[in-house]
Amino acid sequence: MKNMGNITSSAGWTRSPKAMVLGITAVLALSLGACGVIAENDDRNSSATASPPAAEAPTPTRTPAPNPTPGRGPACPELRCTSITVTGDMLVHAQLWQQARADAAAAGLPGYTFVPLLEGQRRYIANSDLAICHQETPVATPEGPFSAYPSFNVPPQIITASKDVGYKACTTASNHTIDRGTDGLLRTLDALDAAGLKHTGSYRTEAASKEILMLETDAAKVAVIIGTYGHNGQIPEYPWLVDELDPAAMIAKATQAKAMGADIVLGVMHAGDEYASEANAQQQDVAHALVDSGQFTMIYGHHTHSVLPIENYKGTWIVYGLGNGITELSPWYVVNNEGLLVRAQFSQNAAGAWTASDLSWAPSVIVRDPYRWCSVASDAPQGVCASPAADAETHQRTQAVVESMGAAAAGAHELLITKEK
Repeated sequence: MKNMGNITSSAGWTRSPKAMVLGITAVLALSLGACGVIAENDDRNSSATASPPAAEAPTPTRTPAPNPTPGRGPACPELRCTSITVTGDMLVHAQLWQQARADAAAAGLPGYTFVPLLEGQRRYIANSDLAICHQETPVATPEGPFSAYPSFNVPPQIITASKDVGYKACTTASNHTIDRGTDGLLRTLDALDAAGLKHTGSYRTEAASKEILMLETDAAKVAVIIGTYGHNGQIPEYPWLVDELDPAAMIAKATQAKAMGADIVLGVMHAGDEYASEANAQQQDVAHALVDSGQFTMIYGHHTHSVLPIENYKGTWIVYGLGNGITELSPWYVVNNEGLLVRAQFSQNAAGAWTASDLSWAPSVIVRDPYRWCSVASDAPQGVCASPAADAETHQRTQAVVESMGAAAAGAHELLITKEK
């Protein structure tokens, strides 16, 4: 039987059996929309919290500014715009940390650097107002020991590299979040905080699990709400440690986020069938339920290690699967080596409502010798990635999947970064 005595983390918090009971109560309350606060997610200091408004209070709408706030990216069709870039799983295998060690040595640096691996993403991120990554796995201490599949414990330098190329926040709820138990989860949050990256999806405390990550651009406040389908058969030490793929709980958080001033609410799903080219029933049911609630501005997902379709459902974009942000090269599943970078532009109209005004995507592939993330978009911003023929095949395969649910007809298009200023 598990020892249920108090535990103390590296971050200095303690939990007891009583806290576990309170955690269960909190989850039930959240599913009823009865709790939740807004924070920039410094979950080590929850003193700056706000009381939830009365249930009948109207959702505030930000009045358009008198001066244009066009944001980065495509031309803004309204007075105010903001653009958000999202990518898939940061999945670090042994080949990648060996490359990071070689890159560090070549640069005369100690340890590991993943910046060269991610460098190709920098230009895309720079042409957006906000970029969000997905840190799928827990991190180890800087010198290890490290491990890959099936129980990950990866170099924390992947987090500093993500910050270096321009990400502002990362989601952390996945089927690998508790690969290294509560200690691994805490190490990951510590590393994110140390790098200056905001985060949501896993938590140090029950109180932090009720908070909602709010990110700000010059034009808008953006809430990020995530859930994972499971934990590879493992059970989190406390039920509030990791956000689950629970539509009711996610909708309750989204409702609270809007009541607290969020202009844009992103719903994030870590779910699906690995190496598939179609969204499964769970993904579609959850995504549609989130959209039907009227509380979400866009839905996107990861986990399958393959690119999945983009759908416009009732006027709201659903990006079912972004594939891998980074990974090793699989000799068995070519789709594992591919990914999708998506940038959504949101505009606020004269009435104050925010909607997606542009949705663009760039296909990518991982190459090796050296290992690098490389865009295979039609404008080839990094030149040839694998080979002209292989790049063309990746582009064709990605486009066919992305557009298989009518995305092109609904207005989604390829992102040609070299054509932008």
